[in-house]
Amino acid sequence: MDNIFPIFNSLLSVHDKQKLLGQRSLVVWLVGLSGSGKSTMARSLENELYQRGHLTQILDGDNLRSGVNKNLCFTEEDRKENIRRAAEVSKLFANCGIVTICSLISPTNEIRALARSIIGSEKYYEVYIDCPIEVCEQRDVKGLYKRARAGEIKNFTGIDSPFEVPETPDLTINTAIHSLEYCHNQLVENILEKIKPENQ
Repeated sequence: MDNIFPIFNSLLSVHDKQKLLGQRSLVVWLVGLSGSGKSTMARSLENELYQRGHLTQILDGDNLRSGVNKNLCFTEEDRKENIRRAAEVSKLFANCGIVTICSLISPTNEIRALARSIIGSEKYYEVYIDCPIEVCEQRDVKGLYKRARAGEIKNFTGIDSPFEVPETPDLTINTAIHSLEYCHNQLVENILEKIKPENQ
């Protein structure tokens, strides 16, 4: 049987799939406090890349915790597992040639290092969405900070759970001092350079 169908025994490489899609795969890991603008940046990036003919997938707290991470809570151990699973899923997408956009708080350097080690430094691109907690609280459209301050939500990042500023992000975008358009263009410009096909 092996001699009759030899072609079926060879695995397609990530380079084969990238060539098919006309892009290099990448995991764009957006890091920042709740309300910093991660989700907005993720959606704007995805829409821009779609308009330019790129295949993408967003992973965030909503779609991960409603499925793959449904059984996890917000303890330190579960947060780490949340990131580990997100990184493993992202790695699978990257191996398919897809640009994966992760919008996850990822509060500690340890957790971010874990994600990078799973995905691989070549494919992991960390973007710090920089915004002071005071501004994030002002933007609190879901009322999460208000509930956390009232003690209704425990282990809320920035209130009673720490957030460590990334030490060496690949890109920093400050949504507190720059316009949405400026931040969008800054992100898109950097990502387009990273996913440019190998022969260009």
